[in-house]
Amino acid sequence: MKKYFNTSLLLATWLVTLPVWAMATSPDTLVDNTAQEVLAIVRQDKDLRAGNTTKILDLVEAKILPHFDFTRMTRLAMGKNWSKATPEQQQVLVKEFRTLLVRTYSNALSSYSDHTITVEPVKDKAGDTDTTVKTKVINQGQQPIPIDYSMEKTGEDWKVYDVTVAGVSLVTNYRSTFNNQVRDGGVEKLIQTLVDKNRALVAADNKAASAK
Repeated sequence: MKKYFNTSLLLATWLVTLPVWAMATSPDTLVDNTAQEVLAIVRQDKDLRAGNTTKILDLVEAKILPHFDFTRMTRLAMGKNWSKATPEQQQVLVKEFRTLLVRTYSNALSSYSDHTITVEPVKDKAGDTDTTVKTKVINQGQQPIPIDYSMEKTGEDWKVYDVTVAGVSLVTNYRSTFNNQVRDGGVEKLIQTLVDKNRALVAADNKAASAK
């Protein structure tokens, strides 16, 4: 469980610049437009800046999550152990992993109102369906944080299936943790660990909200 917390500071920034617009456009333009829109929303809403959990989760659900391929992310994080799970277990794993990521990192949005985002133009050829969009989160007086989005085009939509922050891949980072859980107690052990972790995060959010 310790590893879930070890990566929170490093990976928390990934929610800031995720694709929101369902448009047939280039992935770099999509990310750039989205970054500015999300930051503008946070800057203009005092509740978001204050860390209002309900409003932050609503923003994430409405603007961000539909443009993530959580099934592929979970499959990549599971690695060879994905095939050990039944179809029903796979559905639960995707649901719980999605919840874990959202609950762990969504509060990062409230702390980025003073940051700026730069996006490098993508140099892929027309017709490519897999690409990496490179961005940097900049805070005055601090070292820029590089964030790379691995994206795949399915139909007209680009979806994120991995995020690499300062050289650390989200799915690769979780893979070792998931492998350890499956090795120690099978797929059910991993599912129960994710369920317990998500319950703890919900309880912590509720406690923080009641204290305000």
